Amino acid sequence: MTRPQPMAELWRGGLLESSHAGHAVICDSAGVVEAWGNPDAVIFPRSSCKMIQALPLLETGAAGAAGLTDAHLAFACASHQGEARHVKLAGDWLSGLGLAEPDLRCGAHEPYDREERNRLIKTDESPCQLHNNCSGKHCGFLTVTRHLKAGPEYVEVDHPLQRMIRQTTEEVTGETVAGYGIDGCSAPNFAVSVTGLARAMARFASASDGGDTRARAMHRLTRAMASYPELVAGEGRACTELMRAMGGRVALKTGAEAVFVAILPEHGLGMALKITDGGTRGAEAAITALLIRAGVLDANHPAAQKRLGGAQSNWRGIYTGETRLAPGFPG
Repeated sequence: MTRPQPMAELWRGGLLESSHAGHAVICDSAGVVEAWGNPDAVIFPRSSCKMIQALPLLETGAAGAAGLTDAHLAFACASHQGEARHVKLAGDWLSGLGLAEPDLRCGAHEPYDREERNRLIKTDESPCQLHNNCSGKHCGFLTVTRHLKAGPEYVEVDHPLQRMIRQTTEEVTGETVAGYGIDGCSAPNFAVSVTGLARAMARFASASDGGDTRARAMHRLTRAMASYPELVAGEGRACTELMRAMGGRVALKTGAEAVFVAILPEHGLGMALKITDGGTRGAEAAITALLIRAGVLDANHPAAQKRLGGAQSNWRGIYTGETRLAPGFPG
C-alpha cells in the first residue's frame, strides 16, 4: 500500500467525525519488520530527530569536556514546555560554558507551561530564548560549536556543525537526505523517508555501551531520555507521560506536524510514523497503539487511555465521544 493508511478516528454521537491517516514503519537491526501506508514517503522528521542531532555532542567529545550529565543529554533531545526547571537548566548550562541567552539562535516564544507563562505576565517580563521549546537542543549545539571553535552562527546549513549533522543523519538512516527545510527553531531539518527514520531508531535501540563511539553515544542518549522524561517534554505531554508509563523501558520523541518515533531497546526495535494531516491527536493515538501492540505499554494505563480508547468529555464532564483505532490498524 502506497497511500496513507487510516490509523485513528474520532467518534461522536455514534458517528465518525474525523479520521487520521499516515505512514508508519517498524525496523529492527536487519531492516523493516512491518509497515503501513507508504514506507518510502519522504518527510521532515522535525523534532523527532533531536537524538540524531545530539550525536555530535557526544561523538566529538564536547559533552565530556563540558562535564554534561545524562540530564543535560535528555534536555538536548527535548521539545520542552518552558517550565521553570527547563528555563533554569538552559540558563545554567549556558553559564557553565561561559555563554548567555543572546548566544542562542532559536528565537523567543511564550512558554507552553501555564505557571511560567502566568509568572511572566504577573512580573511584566517578556519570554526569552531560554523559554523556546528547543533551547536544550541549542545548548547542545553551542556546546559542540564552542568545543570545535567554530563560528557563532551554528544554525547556518553550511556551518561545520550542521554539515556534521547532515552526514550523521545519512549514516544512521542509511540514505541520502532528500533536502532540507528550516525548522521553527531556525536550524536545518533534513528530509528522510519514514523507513530511514525508523532504521535510525532501530540502531539506537540495538546500541550498547560496549560498542564503538557511535553505539555508546546512541546508548547513552536513549538511556538519558528514558531516565528523564520530564526534561524531554513536560507535565501533561505525551512523551513524558508515556515514557513514565513504560517505566524507562522506551524512549519516545514527537515532532511537529504529527511525527512520532520510539526506541525499544529490549526488543531491538525502532518505530517512526507520520500522520499526513499534521494532527497531533492522530500521531499520539497511533504511537500509543503500536506501543501497546509491542507489549511495552499497558492499554489500561491512564496515559494510554488519555490518547486512545478513553472516553472524551466536555468542560462539564459530559461524555462526548472517543478516539478509536481505524479498522485494520495496526492489525
